Amino acid sequence: MPHDDQRIWALLRDLDDPGHLEVPRDYDHTAARARFEQLAARLDQRFHCVCGVDRGVQDASYHGTIVIPAATTASGDRITITVSNFGDLVAMTLGNPGSYDEEEEHLLFESTDRRRVEDELEALGYTAVSEHLLQRRYDGAGTLAASSPASYPPTWWSRFFDYL
Repeated sequence: MPHDDQRIWALLRDLDDPGHLEVPRDYDHTAARARFEQLAARLDQRFHCVCGVDRGVQDASYHGTIVIPAATTASGDRITITVSNFGDLVAMTLGNPGSYDEEEEHLLFESTDRRRVEDELEALGYTAVSEHLLQRRYDGAGTLAASSPASYPPTWWSRFFDYL
């Protein structure tokens, strides 16, 4: 396993507090919203567009999403940024989450697009997490697995980037 993946797994497990599924114990919604708005504004500027922004998320482990329109990307598809409520985590996906497998995304997600987004995430202190790592079955400390149907087991995406 690559070193960066090991670091991300350690971080995910550290943030997995079974007593706090939607938001961490020390969550500051006002600060999270201010930084989220900064990210949206910076991506608007960086891609010379108005990004679609979903701020109305409730009953979820994530704060919101920002969608960079396909017409402004070198990749030719929209880029979706999903901001978690936990640990400054962000998932960046080409298209909608789950649109491409890891190999397809590697081939189709232009490095210029990826770098522009990563620069803005780094400037604001976010930690990018690969969507493909998050698709692994959730085996953490929480009760998420026990409360999910056996036919639809939760993933780490469910834990940190989805409705609960």
